[in-house]
Amino acid sequence: CLLSTLAEGRTLDEMGYKVTYFSIRGLAEPIRLLLTDNEIPFDDSRFKDLAEWQSVKHQFQFGQVPCLHDDNEQIVQSGAILRHLARKHNLNGSNESETTYADMFYEGIRDLHVKYARMIYQAYETEKDSFIKDVLPVELAKFEKLLPTRGGGTGYILGDKICFADYVLFEELDIMQILDPHALEKFPMLKAFHQRMLDRPLIKSYCQKRAEAKVPVNGNGKQ
Repeated sequence: CLLSTLAEGRTLDEMGYKVTYFSIRGLAEPIRLLLTDNEIPFDDSRFKDLAEWQSVKHQFQFGQVPCLHDDNEQIVQSGAILRHLARKHNLNGSNESETTYADMFYEGIRDLHVKYARMIYQAYETEKDSFIKDVLPVELAKFEKLLPTRGGGTGYILGDKICFADYVLFEELDIMQILDPHALEKFPMLKAFHQRMLDRPLIKSYCQKRAEAKVPVNGNGKQ
């Protein structure tokens, strides 16, 4: 069966949401962070091994996870899940301009993550050093420049109000610092943003528990 952690005193029917993924951070972590930080109860279900996943893979849309169960609706694709939750829980900006900006920022982060994932899963031994030296600084510089354009860089991506893309950026910056502890040293805006997110009480508590449980970032033992 799935490894499941139900919010204390609540049944799955009462919670409504169920997030299903592997026992890693991966693509599900921004979803978990968003739900946790906004005190939205959910069933955090994690496969105990690949054999368990293979036995139920056919039950999921596109044969993919992460998957969000929202009542009787099954939603896959991490971006679709995040946007679905953002629309339902007012984490999508206050107008069309802000929604589009959050979407744009999110897609830029995903572009970086695709490059990171390719290196991690296909060329870790041969390309890690060049990724840290040549790829990562160029990519982070884009976000360092973009972050202050709304709100002066002292709050979140859209200014004072948090949006779904903030959780994606926070997780991306966090895992880049696992890859290279000095990754943010030349990017003060990003470093301050990461700390600001980490200082949010529910995120801080979640990250502490995650560290204690030694939850890996990826599924291949790299990071």
